[in-house]
Amino acid sequence: MKFFHHDTIWAAHGPLAAGALWVTGITPDADMGETIAVHHAVARERLARGAEGEFAEIQAWRRVFSAMGLRPTQYRCAAESLLRRFRKEGALPPLHPLVDVCNAVSLSCATPVAVFDLARISGDLVVRPAQGNEIYECFGGEQEQPEPGEVIFADDSGQAHARRWCHRQSACSAVRDNTVNALIVAEAMHGSAAADIGHLMGTLASAFTHAGWSVQGYRQLTRQAPCFEPESPD
Repeated sequence: MKFFHHDTIWAAHGPLAAGALWVTGITPDADMGETIAVHHAVARERLARGAEGEFAEIQAWRRVFSAMGLRPTQYRCAAESLLRRFRKEGALPPLHPLVDVCNAVSLSCATPVAVFDLARISGDLVVRPAQGNEIYECFGGEQEQPEPGEVIFADDSGQAHARRWCHRQSACSAVRDNTVNALIVAEAMHGSAAADIGHLMGTLASAFTHAGWSVQGYRQLTRQAPCFEPESPD
């Protein structure tokens, strides 16, 4: 499979920096506690200095959501939603070690990090405007259809694996205890996004390797080199 942003996305959002990583050999019992604690501490320290809405990373995504015609205080990027919950509750509930460590790094970097079970993606995965006939599977079991022009993560079967860009992922490709292969995508729009995405992806790669999982490849994506193509998982 291939992962990429359609060129219309790059053309409309010049500041975009993105990274993609493929990790295999995932197990549901890996101990990520120490790594998670480190990133939670960083997030707490940042939030002690100011609310998440003041972060440059979050402000940049708010501008993007406004440009897409979305109220940024109604539809927030995933990183902002995590930070709001973390600030109010002081913790996040454990879900799966892969998701938990990605959420922790998302908190510390104030950057959306998406996690997709590769076994549940058909063909290529592309960030593109919706045609309006795609299907989005909610976590409650119901289905939705994105509006035409809405930015989604779509595969070749017409499944929308995320709505409103980095606002909300689908239940279809959510990580489960039997997940073995996953695609990790991080995206940022702020001034130092390119350097920060590189650091974020390296941090995740190190955490996964420490857990005994296998990082098969990762790279930063640009308009000139927009495609990440991991080998098909077994």
